[in-house]
Amino acid sequence: MLKWDGHTHTKFCYHGSDAAQELYLERAIELGFERYTISEHPPLPQGWIADHDIWDELAMPEEELPLYMAYVQEMKRAYEGRIEVAAGLEFDYLPGRLDYTERMLDSWQDELEDVVYSVHYLPGRDGMRCLDFKAEHFKAQLLTYYGSMERVVDEYYDHVEAAIEWAARFPMRKRIGHINLIEKFNQALPEIDEGLIRSRLEGMLPLLVKSGVGVDVNTAGMRVATCGKPYVPEWFLAECLKLGIPCVYGSDSHKPEQVGFGWDWFEKQISGREG
Repeated sequence: MLKWDGHTHTKFCYHGSDAAQELYLERAIELGFERYTISEHPPLPQGWIADHDIWDELAMPEEELPLYMAYVQEMKRAYEGRIEVAAGLEFDYLPGRLDYTERMLDSWQDELEDVVYSVHYLPGRDGMRCLDFKAEHFKAQLLTYYGSMERVVDEYYDHVEAAIEWAARFPMRKRIGHINLIEKFNQALPEIDEGLIRSRLEGMLPLLVKSGVGVDVNTAGMRVATCGKPYVPEWFLAECLKLGIPCVYGSDSHKPEQVGFGWDWFEKQISGREG
C-alpha cells in the first residue's frame, strides 16, 4: 500500500497556518509518506456566500492562484527523489456557478494531478452558508432555515450526490472530500438519525462505482471536539474497499504537525480489509 496523504493545505489557506511548505513535507518524509498531495482551496466566485464576515478566511483571492500553482511546482522540483509531491486543489461544489470551477479546471488541468471535491456550502438563511464554520452559525443560518437536522442532512447529501456526478468528468484523479462533514458539530447540535446517514451513504455506493470518483478518507473529524470521529464511517470505508472504490487517506492538515494525523486508524482499517 502506497503511504499517501491525499488532502493537505498550505500558507495559501487563510483559516490555517502560514508555515512554510517545507515543514509539512519534512514531516511527511519523517513519517514515511511516499506521496503527498497539496490540495489548497481555490478562489470562490465574488459574493458566493452571505457570510461576508468570514469571506477572507475561506479561500485565496483569484490573483493568488497562479502563485499557488507555481509554489506547488517549486516543491515538486525541490523534493524530487525524496517524496512524490502531487499538485492538487480542493474545489467546492458550487451549484449555479459550475462555470466558475470549469474555467479554473480548463486553465490548470495540465498541471493538476488531484482534485478533492467538497461540499462546504448549502443554501441557508439569506443565501449560501458555510456549513462547517461554527456550531452556533450552523444553528442560526441552516438549522432554523430547514427546520430540522433531517432536512439539513438530506440537503447536504443531495449536494454530495450532485458533486459526485459532476466530478466524474474530471480527467485527473478525483475524490469526494470528507463525505460526512455534516457531522462536524454532531455533539453540539440536535442528534442526527444514524439510520438516515447510513441510508444516504449506502445509496451513494453505486454512484461512486459508476462515476469513478474516489473517497477522501478524511481523519480531521477526529481532532474536532464536537465530532471525535473520522468523516468516513468504518462500515462505509469497508464497503468502498469491497467495491473497488478508490479510498485515499487525507489528514486535511492545516498545520505541519497535523500531517499524518489519524494514519494509524486508516492503516488499521485497510489492514483489516486485506486480512
